[in-house]
Amino acid sequence: MGRLFGRGKGNQDPSEEHVEEKQSYNDSDFQKRDLYKKGQNYMSNDKMLDAIRSFELAIRIDPLYVDAWVKKGYAHFHLGEYTVAIGAYDKALEIDVNNAEAWNLKGLAYYKLKNYEKAIDCCEKAVDINPNDGMSWYNKACYTTLSGRVDDGLEALKRSIEIDIANARKAVKDRDFETARAEEGFRRIVEVVVLESIRQGYDYVGKIVWVTGVDKVEVEEAITRLSMKGLLTRREKRNITGMEEHLEITKEIADKVGVTKRVGLFGGKQVSAPMQQLKDISEVLGRAKEAIERGDLEITKEAFDDLISPSKHGSAMIEQFFDDHRDLRLAQIRLRDKGQEYLNANKANLIDMISKIDMKVRNGPVSKPAKD
Repeated sequence: MGRLFGRGKGNQDPSEEHVEEKQSYNDSDFQKRDLYKKGQNYMSNDKMLDAIRSFELAIRIDPLYVDAWVKKGYAHFHLGEYTVAIGAYDKALEIDVNNAEAWNLKGLAYYKLKNYEKAIDCCEKAVDINPNDGMSWYNKACYTTLSGRVDDGLEALKRSIEIDIANARKAVKDRDFETARAEEGFRRIVEVVVLESIRQGYDYVGKIVWVTGVDKVEVEEAITRLSMKGLLTRREKRNITGMEEHLEITKEIADKVGVTKRVGLFGGKQVSAPMQQLKDISEVLGRAKEAIERGDLEITKEAFDDLISPSKHGSAMIEQFFDDHRDLRLAQIRLRDKGQEYLNANKANLIDMISKIDMKVRNGPVSKPAKD
């Protein structure tokens, strides 16, 4: 017989049970995320043991919490507990085998254990998952060079530099590439660093040495080779102490890659757009517009990828058209999430956005001020 007042649990309204389950899930989800954030804060304050405890509590709530497993591994890594870190990364990869970050960090732990072959294998899996991850390519270059395969290491390093030019500057100071320094391929990377420094407005030998940390002799040798190749010219320029040699990228190269000049009393920067790349961007925008008009989802996404990806035109878009790059990225996310439905419903808006960007590109920011 049922109770006179209230209902027994067995007679509870199913809708109420669903509400309770949902509330319980929301509470657990909040708790695990809160613990995860606390763990991140502990890590930023170099409190690794506290961070590990927070991540473990989050994992106790949700054993499938991949991010917590990855961060727990990284905290152990910072404590020098490399095998424990690898165990945590393996847990993350059991849940999500396509987690590129976990593969890359696992490779870093093997690197610390001087197991370069396993480190290389991890990096190869990371770049298979995300070919535009410059850091994984860079790490692969380090490990491959250390394993004695210098040519393969330089190939991986070049790929990482194509994605992020900052990796060139990092490489010329990295002791992992000590055995590669005599190679022609590595000397070309030093040339890239010198050329990029001049492009950024550091047009004296002393400035290049100071900015890059490269040995002065290596810088001067690279300048000589670049001059012989016709990529830069030496000029005399008057300063407070007298005449001093400064360096300029030749006009043909400057038009292709753009150049930054330091102007004014406080060394402000003026950035000129790379002319050839602006033409290439305009062509991609035209392809995107045609694809949108046809309702071709795949070609539209490919064109947007070309404009967003750092390995293509993403870096130039960020430097020259930052707000437009953000709008393209948001549109790409929606195209991936909602697919053809979003494209069909937003054709006019997307075409308008592309047309406005193309107008800016065609007019071109011939030069614009930029913050240091």
